[in-house]
Amino acid sequence: MVSAEQMKFEVSDRVATITFDRPDKMNAWTPVMESELRRLMAIASEDDDVRAIVITGAGRGFCAGADMGRLSDASSGNTSAAPPVAPAESDDDLAQRYSYLLAVPKPIIAGINGAIAGVGLCIAIYCDLRFMAAGAKLTTSFARRGLIAEHGSAWMLRQLIGPMNAADLLLSGRVVEAAEAERLGLVRMLPADTFRETVQQTASDFANLCSPRSMRIIKQQLTAAPRQTLAEATQLANREVAICRGTEDFKEGVAHFIEKRAPRFTGK
Repeated sequence: MVSAEQMKFEVSDRVATITFDRPDKMNAWTPVMESELRRLMAIASEDDDVRAIVITGAGRGFCAGADMGRLSDASSGNTSAAPPVAPAESDDDLAQRYSYLLAVPKPIIAGINGAIAGVGLCIAIYCDLRFMAAGAKLTTSFARRGLIAEHGSAWMLRQLIGPMNAADLLLSGRVVEAAEAERLGLVRMLPADTFRETVQQTASDFANLCSPRSMRIIKQQLTAAPRQTLAEATQLANREVAICRGTEDFKEGVAHFIEKRAPRFTGK
């Protein structure tokens, strides 16, 4: 059993679910949560029985941004409210404060069950997929708090929804409902009444129907793509597909299709 102070960690049907667990505070972000997310992600990454990961929130919110108590202390000059220690400065794209999520070798789904803002949104945009409950709301919020686009969010949002939409969300700090966020291409909206079940089923399908090795390499390809030319991306694919043909998962992928049965992928 994995214990955590401000998060829950469960594994079921090859899916690890990490739940932000401060529902009375709308799961507002704390240094403890930051540390626990890194630790739980490492556990899920290293566990061969886990093949997909869901991040979601307890109660009515996903994560309402930084804990306002800490922001209030910081704005008044309270040194005890200093931010948590960030990773050492690095030129590695995947070694930034939250970009490490892109390097997790398993698909990560953000199950945005309710309100999401600020750093909560930053975490979600580093996930591979974002599902959002109908009626839920999001905001970048930074410009309305006297802050700037934190944690690489300007770069990520520009990649995900284009320069004008990114500028709109970041410069305005306005509130956006799930339906609009879906139109922007930022999330996929799901019915609220079956939201958690649908997210878990989607993650379970990844975990049980797809090759862990294939998903790991595809995630690497998607992460590398914004910094590659088409030629570089194609050459990488050519090298990887040649390797695939000698793997157990490729042989199983063909066999289960021909035999019309459920796959038994090993990740090898």
